Amino acid sequence: MKAFRYLVLILLTSQVTGQELQPKKEKNLWNNFTYDVGNMFGGVGYSYSRPFHWQGNDWANFGYLTGGTLLLFTADEELNRWKNGFDQDIPDVIMDYGHEYGSPENNYMLTGGVYLAGLFTKNEKLRRTGVLLISSATAGGFLQQVSKRIIGRARPKSGAGPATFDPLHLDRVYDYDSFPSGHAMLAFSNAYAIAKQFKSPWVKGGLYTIGMIPGLVRVMDDFHWVSDVAFSTVLSIFIVESIDRYLDSKYDEKYNDQKPKNVSWNLSFGPNTLGLSLHF
Repeated sequence: MKAFRYLVLILLTSQVTGQELQPKKEKNLWNNFTYDVGNMFGGVGYSYSRPFHWQGNDWANFGYLTGGTLLLFTADEELNRWKNGFDQDIPDVIMDYGHEYGSPENNYMLTGGVYLAGLFTKNEKLRRTGVLLISSATAGGFLQQVSKRIIGRARPKSGAGPATFDPLHLDRVYDYDSFPSGHAMLAFSNAYAIAKQFKSPWVKGGLYTIGMIPGLVRVMDDFHWVSDVAFSTVLSIFIVESIDRYLDSKYDEKYNDQKPKNVSWNLSFGPNTLGLSLHF
């Protein structure tokens, strides 16, 4: 009986003093890697499940996105003719960058490089950024690959108009896979996620500008309509924000101690003018 009371006393003492009976598992490179990979898949699943949890403001934002896309849809053909007046004036280096940077293989080279740098230097903030980049690219990339096959919108270079569709193809049908834009989604996801590292609006604005180049280049080269790129850019923000919220519960490192993320929209109309502003 005395031995039992003595054992209970030891247990209580260890709990009060915070001492553990079992040694704490040390975080090594492999443990960090497997933890991060789990969070990558978890982030993708979390972003896909968000519509089932949307409330009033979330549905309002989605309504703004849908409405803005439809308005641009009505102007796609005119915008495509308008850009033909100066598309030859854009430097080749910008055009090459726009095509190459938004491709999946180059995208994962960048995101994987950021993640591995954080993993090997044991920098949790950089690791988290890599996880956010990879999760966002995976979620957006898979979503756009499936949806473009279902929707089957004609590309401008096909010679068909923006309202031409050949939907429901499991195999990729070239020239009928315009909506949404994978280059725009991947490139702006990266820019938006990396910009979270910085407080300066000038740095953020510069990164956003760089991230928008691939989508605009694809418009210039008749791979996409303006509405394809606009929709994909805004959708990438939704995806990054939802995964970032998920990662807030998984990592101690936060981005600049930011307050809860809120997105607000404003639509403006005028003679021959349509404006959409996004505040975040």
